[in-house]
Amino acid sequence: MITRAPVLVLNQNYQPLNVCDAKRAVSLLGRGKAEAIEESPRYLHSATSIFPLPEVIRLIYLVRRPLHRRKLSRREVFVRDGYSCQYCGKRTRDLTLDHVLPRSRGGGHTWQNIVSACTPCNHRKAGRTPREAHMALRTRPREPAPNPYAFFHARRILATWRPFLPWVQEYPLSDRGGHL
Repeated sequence: MITRAPVLVLNQNYQPLNVCDAKRAVSLLGRGKAEAIEESPRYLHSATSIFPLPEVIRLIYLVRRPLHRRKLSRREVFVRDGYSCQYCGKRTRDLTLDHVLPRSRGGGHTWQNIVSACTPCNHRKAGRTPREAHMALRTRPREPAPNPYAFFHARRILATWRPFLPWVQEYPLSDRGGHL
């Protein structure tokens, strides 16, 4: 449905804020709260009007958005550690989570105590500390910095959005309708 088409919402300073649907974007445009930056060749029809379908809009006012801490999850730990074992350095998608100080010995389930490990290293370390197992960590585990653009992670990116998303400039467009 055309009203469900994704629209990139930019802050007043052109920083990407969100992705909404075309219906919400047209509503913001109609109420004077946003301006259209990029438009699609398609149109949205109402009972009395025809609107060009926006693909990128910019808010007229600045929205201050707080940075939220990243949630501790398997996927986020693997992303933080670059999908590599923090003991041997092997890069693989077949990883487990390892508590540096085992939970049975009072270690918490925190960013600073969890690393990704390949199965052989995790079994070798077992319920010991890295020092006791004679294994060294490649990097000290820490909480990753907040990511204000996390809402783009699993989303298709339209070609018209690329000038406003500097972190995707180096990736080529796919051949499927200008989407990444």
